[in-house]
Parts: sequence; C-alpha cells; structure tokens
Amino acid sequence: MAAAGDVVIIGGGHNGLVTAFYLARAGHKPLVLERLAAVGGGAITDEIAPGFKVSTLEHATGPLRADVVRDMQLERHGLQLIEAGTRLFAPAPDGRALVLHADPARSAQEIARISKKDALRYVDYHETLGRIAGVLADLLTMTPPSLESPALGDLWGLLKTGRKFRGLGRKDMFRLLRWGPMAIADLVAEWFETELLRGAIAGRGIFATFLGPWSAGTSVVLMLRAAADRHAAGSVVVPRGGMGALTQAMAAAVRQAGAEIRTGADVARINVKGGAVTGVTLKTGEVIPARTVISNADPKRTFLKMIDPLHLEPDFLIKMGNYRAYGTVAKVNFALSGLPTFTALKNLGGGNGTAALSGRIQIGPEIDYLERAYDEAKYGDFSKQPYIEAIIPSILDPSLAPQGQHVMSVFAQYAPYRLKQGDWNSRREELGDTVVKTLAAYAPDLPGKIVRGQVITPLDLEETYGLTGGQIEHGEPALDQLFTMRPLLGFARYRGPLTGLYMCGAGTHPGGGITGGSGANAAREILKDLRR
Repeated sequence: MAAAGDVVIIGGGHNGLVTAFYLARAGHKPLVLERLAAVGGGAITDEIAPGFKVSTLEHATGPLRADVVRDMQLERHGLQLIEAGTRLFAPAPDGRALVLHADPARSAQEIARISKKDALRYVDYHETLGRIAGVLADLLTMTPPSLESPALGDLWGLLKTGRKFRGLGRKDMFRLLRWGPMAIADLVAEWFETELLRGAIAGRGIFATFLGPWSAGTSVVLMLRAAADRHAAGSVVVPRGGMGALTQAMAAAVRQAGAEIRTGADVARINVKGGAVTGVTLKTGEVIPARTVISNADPKRTFLKMIDPLHLEPDFLIKMGNYRAYGTVAKVNFALSGLPTFTALKNLGGGNGTAALSGRIQIGPEIDYLERAYDEAKYGDFSKQPYIEAIIPSILDPSLAPQGQHVMSVFAQYAPYRLKQGDWNSRREELGDTVVKTLAAYAPDLPGKIVRGQVITPLDLEETYGLTGGQIEHGEPALDQLFTMRPLLGFARYRGPLTGLYMCGAGTHPGGGITGGSGANAAREILKDLRR
C-alpha cells in the first residue's frame, strides 16, 4: 500500500493537468494517474506512418484560455501555437466554394461571389455574434450557481453578467433570449439566403452532438462556442508538433509546480468509507490513499463504473444513468503523398489552394445535407454522405510530414456509437471508405495520394481512450446538459455526491474543446474547500 497522498487526479488529459497545476502551485502535492502510456487524453500526437505525425483525436485548440497559457507559462515549456489566417473552406458539389478569413471584410468579399446580399449581412452577423458572445464569455469562467442556496459570490457573478446583458441594448437582448432555444437552421435562415453559407455557419451548432440542424437548442451550442471564440467562422489554432506538444508542455509545467504524474496507472475503483472518499485502487490491485479524489474521466465512467453503487443515492444513479453521452463522431487520419486538389479552388482561381486549405475544411454544403446525415444516425447507421470537419495541419506545421507531403485530420459525423446492423469492428473499413468517397467528390485526386489511413470509431473512443459512448465532449452539449445542469442539476459546481470527490473534465461546465476551462474552474472550487 502506498503512502497516504494529498490529492489524486484520475486522468492526465488537459483538464486534469490544468487542475493539477493550480493545486500544486497552491502548495498541494497532487498525483495524476493516467491509464495510457502518455498523458494527453484527447490531445495527443501519434505517428501513423514513418515520418507522418498527426493529432490522433482533437486536432485544434478550443481555443485555450489565455490565463491558463499565461499561468502555466506554456511557451517556456516549448509550446508554440500557430493560427491559420483562413478560417474555413467550404466547397459545394457544383464547384462553388466559400473561403472565410480572419478578416470579416475579406470574407464578405469572398461571399459576394455568390451573394451580394449575404456579403453585407455577414459583417453584421459577425459583429452581432461577437457582442452577444462577449456577454456569455463571463459564464465560461463562472462556477454555475447553486439554485437552492446561492452564495454571495454566485449572485455577484450573475449580477455582473446581468449588467453586461442590459448593456447589449434592446435589440441584441431579445436576440440572445430568442436564439437560445432555436434550431440553428432557423437562425442561419434569418441571416443568409445562400445554402452554402448557411451550412458553413450551422456546423458550429451541431458538431459533436446527437442533434441535427433542425433540432431545438442547437443555436445555444453555437453561442457558447462563440463565447470562447467570437469569430463568426471560428478559428484554427494548432500547436507546433501536434496536440501532443500542448499536453507535454502542460505536463512539464505540472511537474515543475511540484505535482507527480504516473502513466500506465489505470484506476479500477474509487474507494469510499462513511460517505467520504479514501483513495483509489488501480487495476493492478495497488491502493493509493487520498483525502481528495478528482476525476477527469467522464461523469458516467466516474459514477457508474468506478464507484460501488451502494455508496450513491438511488435517485442520483437513475439521473446519471439518463445522462446522455452517445457519440456521433468518428476520427479518420491520413498520411498523404501530396496536397489534395479541390476542384472548387480551381474555379476560384486559387491555384493549389495551400492558403485556402490551411484552416478548417467543411463538407456540409446545405442544411438539408446536414439533416439527412443526421437522419441516418437517428436510425442506427452512419451517414453515407457525412458532415465532415477536416484540417491539413502540415500546411501550417511542415514538421508533421516529410517534405512535400502532408497529413490530414478528419472528423466524420454522424457515426452513432450503437449501430443497428453489424458492429464497429466489422464496419471500420466501410466507414473509412465512406469518408474517402465523400472527400473525393470534392478532391478527386485524394484517394491516389493516401499513403496510409487510420480509422478511429466511436467504439475505439470508448475502449481505447476511455470516452463512455464514444462521446468526445464527455456528454451531449445540449440545452438540458449545460451550465447549472452539467452534468446534473445540483452537481454542477465540480463537487461530487461524496465528501472529497470532485470532477474536472469536459462533463462539467463549460464543457468540451481544448480550452482548459473545466480544469481551471474546478481547481478554483477545490482550493476553496481545501483551504477550509
């Protein structure tokens, strides 16, 4: 039996590392236990072919919170972040395309090729979304208030947000209130007439959800993502060396602050006695005592697999069992012998399109396309024409591939965790072929440039990477599972239902994406308790 510890953190993903850093900086001695051979969780880099390195799961930051980067001094630990000037390339089957840039005025010029009306509206939309996101941004750093007995700090935080809300003015105030429960398809239809632009904007409201563009509440998903990144088309920020370079820099900061990290340490059980945690037991049988246990695992894995149900209230177990965490995203990575040639770029006069392809590449040319892709998943099959978000990070960071060659990182949606026919082990190759075929409709030479491919199914996300249901955001980011209800009403303040038990992963507010928000917020609340 190991010596009694101060704090144990289950999971060495980026949120677990952020929490460990802040606790160590405050004088505690957290021990981070990571089940895999390297830290990183969803932010890791692997070599899929000799000389070809790719961000295995997440391929861009969320973006990272500036205070986390500053406090951890990540640049001193080797982190170099690269931001793409091009935000989005969205081709259409008829050869047209949208290229949206960091500068909204330049984006408007591109949109004017298709619709002069939408070009004018785009700048207005960008500015309006930015104003509304500025109000919501405060919520991302806030601990969700206790609805039963709000503390003075909770009320003060809400009061400050309320003042900002009133400062929006009547028109934007009503917009914010009205947009929240709306379907993203309705929202984009109010602003734009062009289907290609509607689909490009709508993608942020449905990514990583089991929702389609006509599902209620998808607009609030977009608004919360815009609160972290106010640009109308989002951004693409990648670490030099892939996402693993980010978490390696975080791990260095954590160790320097005084914390310990153990890899290959798979936690089997959280130990409990008398309503309080007493430590953890590893799958090897090793017992690690601790007065405080913080889980960076998803809520369902934490409460339904790591804790004996005898220690939890039946009502809590029922609600946690109903917490929705059904993955819809598969990841496909490619090593390429050269840059694929997208037909639409030739029609735009973009040459080989290197600059245009440096941001996100989105296949979702109209709202109906996105809804049809969702329909197939609803009935237990993966989409034959999936919604795709891809990047070619080697354009920004040539060190990821041999000279003149590239890697491509692809999220394919919708790919439901549960299949009606067959299973993911038998249909893996079919999924990969579907992604290649879908991309080849826009870049015909892509199949001939594939050196090697890697297909990661929702089942792989669960079995290999520990994401229950293959849900990359640790739970559906739907209206009823956000803020004070993430993961459950009454348990949104990073504290579990047992004394000494806490949560710091993406299953807590503010949710998924590589931002460090959940880890930083959780550390603040945990330190309050430890000081007492």
